[in-house]
Amino acid sequence: MNGTWKDIEKLEKDLWEAADNLRANSKLTSNDYFMPVLGVIFLRHAANRFEAAQKQIQEDQASGRMPKRKVLPADFVRRRALWLPKQARYEWIMEQAATRETDLPTLVTAAMNAIEADFEPLQGVLRKDYGIFEPKVLEDLMRLFNSEQIRGASGDVFGRIYEYFLAEFSMQKAHDNGEFFTPSSIVQTIVNVIEPDHGTVFDPAAGSGGMFVQSSHFIEHEGEDTAKRVVFYGQEKNPDTIRIAKMNLAVHGLEGKIAEAITYYQDEHTLRGKCDFVMANPPFNVDLVDAEKVKTDPRLPFGLPGENKNKKVPNGNYLWISYFWSYLNEHGRAGFVMSSQASSAGHGEKEVRRKIVETGDVDVMISIRGNFFYTRTVPCELWFFDRGKPAERKDKVLMLDARNVFRKVTRKIYDFSPEQMKNLAAIVWLHRGETKRFLRLVDDYFFSLGEECRLIAPMLDRFDAGLAGVIERLDPVVKLAGKSGSLDDAKRQAIGEAAAELRDASAAYAGDRAALLAALTKFSKAHAKERSRTNKAQHATRKDFDSIAESIRGLVKQIDLLYKLASRLGDRAVEAGADDAIASAFDRRSLGRLIKQLDEERKTAVEQLKQAAYVHRQIAWLQERFPNAEFQSVPGLVKLVDRAEIEAADWSLTPGRFVGVAPAEEDDDFDFEQTLRDIHVELSDLNKEAVELATKIKDNFEELGA
Repeated sequence: MNGTWKDIEKLEKDLWEAADNLRANSKLTSNDYFMPVLGVIFLRHAANRFEAAQKQIQEDQASGRMPKRKVLPADFVRRRALWLPKQARYEWIMEQAATRETDLPTLVTAAMNAIEADFEPLQGVLRKDYGIFEPKVLEDLMRLFNSEQIRGASGDVFGRIYEYFLAEFSMQKAHDNGEFFTPSSIVQTIVNVIEPDHGTVFDPAAGSGGMFVQSSHFIEHEGEDTAKRVVFYGQEKNPDTIRIAKMNLAVHGLEGKIAEAITYYQDEHTLRGKCDFVMANPPFNVDLVDAEKVKTDPRLPFGLPGENKNKKVPNGNYLWISYFWSYLNEHGRAGFVMSSQASSAGHGEKEVRRKIVETGDVDVMISIRGNFFYTRTVPCELWFFDRGKPAERKDKVLMLDARNVFRKVTRKIYDFSPEQMKNLAAIVWLHRGETKRFLRLVDDYFFSLGEECRLIAPMLDRFDAGLAGVIERLDPVVKLAGKSGSLDDAKRQAIGEAAAELRDASAAYAGDRAALLAALTKFSKAHAKERSRTNKAQHATRKDFDSIAESIRGLVKQIDLLYKLASRLGDRAVEAGADDAIASAFDRRSLGRLIKQLDEERKTAVEQLKQAAYVHRQIAWLQERFPNAEFQSVPGLVKLVDRAEIEAADWSLTPGRFVGVAPAEEDDDFDFEQTLRDIHVELSDLNKEAVELATKIKDNFEELGA
């Protein structure tokens, strides 16, 4: 489960660093660079999808599933691929650049023109200013995306790479101050709550199109075809951002009708009251909206949230909130990001909020801590409307304070892990009475736990082999040190003590390792085939693993200790290397390689053990908070409130005002390993910033002639 994810993360990071280094070595700024780079990724992905579809067509014709006739562009579209004319195929372009005098920028520009000519949704979308590149820089960039690993990448991998580059450019604030991009964990959380699986899906502030992409992932995860289930509509004011969105959709094999429009004043698709789902991350706290232009807008059924002496709406947040509600049909759902101040704002905004609460359509409110967005550090809230809520929930709102649920990505950026997103969604399921989905998620965790546990033994075997190799290499040194008459007593004693510590720790580890593997085997035999457990059975299964999880944590510490002791013994051997007899007993370089390899095996084994413990922790997190697999209030996390409580709180919709304070956690629950990882992330970022600052200072001094 975890290995593939990590491989993709490493690939994304490596590609970004290489591409960004190319930019740094050119005269281009991030604003110049990011659209053409996204174009190259698009071109590579289009080629991959084309080749995969071509192979599928050939197989279908050979098997009789498709008649043997001339292949049409529509045959590729049906397989979620673009038909590519010869001059738009990545390999052909690279071959021509190598064998002809035509320069690469000209070839890439011609490829973009050819794609637009054959695929109407992309007409006028793709950038064609590749002449801004020096040919060598563009060649290096295209070679970067022409590796064997990239040529074999699937659609999902390429979609992630494209999104990763969008996120990185957003952090650099390339284009529109980075506001075109909503982090995927926020978007996916919205998708998980409203579940946009049919009909009309509308984003009135479409940005880079992430809402549509995540909706598609949700639909396909359910085993359905996105193109047959939904139609995507969007509005976006910035024409360049529309290009990004259309490329983002195309790179995922999707289409959407995205209009250039300012949503405050325009309803280009005339979708009021027609949408099954509305999703958005609108600009916060806009104060320049013309009140005269919008005061009679039928999309504002709750009235204006206020008007100042300049005839401007003092804050546009409640314009957006009203629009989102009014676009929904009678069964529609909406999910959107909003400034945290909006949920408790006073004056005219409070009046609009009261009216919205009185519709009974506010379904869920989720508080998100700060630093989830690349260009905004402030906390926010996710609002959810459901105009088809059943009568028993019509006057109730689920208040979920997720400010203490997060994963640290960098020193300045947080997100939700995939498991955290599932756990938050599971709370909403219980709120809706969907107990079976909750139990199924816990079962899925048990299945993942089994998969992770099966990988523990081989990872430990590799570590053990590495440790045995180091000990075997050092054993002659230890024996010689004990006999050597020329080695001083302090060094002899140091080697002897280090060897004894390693020997004792190895013996203790061997016993605990054997006990853990035996316990895992017993657990697997008892529970591996069990699926669709009752809640009672799930609790019993988790209880059986609790002691194993404790043993796993203990073995992690032992493995780390063994590596440390082996390294120390190696250091002692090197220090004793002045003695000729001992120096002849081992090769320093060979020993260094073995210890370095042991460190890699240690990291792999420890990570696998931690992954099993992590999955177990997800089960425990859910079961401890919802022991009966039914919704209940959890102090500091979640509470279902009624309209009377909201009115008593001055119509506030801020979850923190209702959920209370979580009890202090016991020391046993402290995740020491995660805390260390967070510290490592922070230290790594600080070191990187220090290097960048030193380089900038040096360059500034050179420019001054210092």
